[in-house]
Amino acid sequence: MLRLTVAALVLTAALAGCDRLSPEAKDGAELIAQHGCGSCHTIPGVRGATGKVGPPLTQIGAQAIVGGMLPNTEDNLIKWIRTPQSVVPGNAMPNTELSDHDARDIASYLHTLR
Repeated sequence: MLRLTVAALVLTAALAGCDRLSPEAKDGAELIAQHGCGSCHTIPGVRGATGKVGPPLTQIGAQAIVGGMLPNTEDNLIKWIRTPQSVVPGNAMPNTELSDHDARDIASYLHTLR
């Protein structure tokens, strides 16, 4: 009975965290899953995002720099998500060419990861 209660509390806390996300951040998490970002990156809160090719994005919202070059602002993260080759030519992350709207939602989610 105690295990069931603890499991219920953990699940409740996890779901409460989802409720605190903005609609854009929630959409961003869904877009991350849809576009397969987790095949290269470990991304908390995104189903199947356990990739080991790129860096884990577990605390990207707290990082000072994105892509080794850009201050971690919303606009810079969007640029990195859409066209990383324009920032660091030849790096392993391909240009995604996502729409500005989708990249903005993804950046919104990633900035919640601290």
